Amino acid sequence: MNMLAQACETAPFYAAQGRECELFAQAHAARLPLLIKGPTGCGKTRLVEHMAARLNRPLITVSCHDDLSAADLVGRHLIAGGDTRWCDGPLTRAVREGAICYLDEVVEARKDTTVVLHPLADDRRVLPIERTGEQIAAAPGFMLVISYNPGYQNLLKGLKPSTRQRFVALALDYPTPEIEARIVQAESGCTADMAAQLVWLAQALRRLTDHDLEESASTRLLVMAARLAVAGLPLADAVQAAVIAALSDDGETVAALAEVAAAVLGHA
Repeated sequence: MNMLAQACETAPFYAAQGRECELFAQAHAARLPLLIKGPTGCGKTRLVEHMAARLNRPLITVSCHDDLSAADLVGRHLIAGGDTRWCDGPLTRAVREGAICYLDEVVEARKDTTVVLHPLADDRRVLPIERTGEQIAAAPGFMLVISYNPGYQNLLKGLKPSTRQRFVALALDYPTPEIEARIVQAESGCTADMAAQLVWLAQALRRLTDHDLEESASTRLLVMAARLAVAGLPLADAVQAAVIAALSDDGETVAALAEVAAAVLGHA
């Protein structure tokens, strides 16, 4: 068995929706940065984990938040034992090691943070470190991958065109029912019938338009519900805890979603 086949067998499970794995691999080979867009829980992070294993590259993941600064990514001087020394941040480590650096939900980071990505996301492929005067060239195998959820975009949280247009873009959505059922079954160990029930429920919840939900039922939530059910919790209780209660804190909305769940699961 060749190394590529072995890597595919040991990679985290990922059920492709289309040709996203091929696009990811070609972007890596062409030394191009990749932007993955899609709703919460649709498989963006799992795709990156899967492809890092297939490409045999170390993966450094950063979960972005509104306090994340450029120094958090690049590094800073620290005092240890009375001496001051430089400590690389996760982005700098990835550049030096030739790893895949994945910035999850990059629009959550501070605005000035994305500017440090620009020299890495074009033909220069270098990371300037102002505090040390270094210009670090990306090691072979390095790849910059960022993701965000377009559903959360607004005037305050969105990628600048100067940033977005440096990336190859890949749009993901929730999988088709057949693929989603396969994912739920593979990730939870539940039966095919249970997976089909949960996907049917997700389809019903995603069609709702009269409730102010920030997100609809994600594949991730379905997997969590299935795992609870496999562990012995009744399916209705598992769905209430892992899906319905996770979607809203509003009492009326939760009650309405629970009615939909009862109707779907009662007739599955």
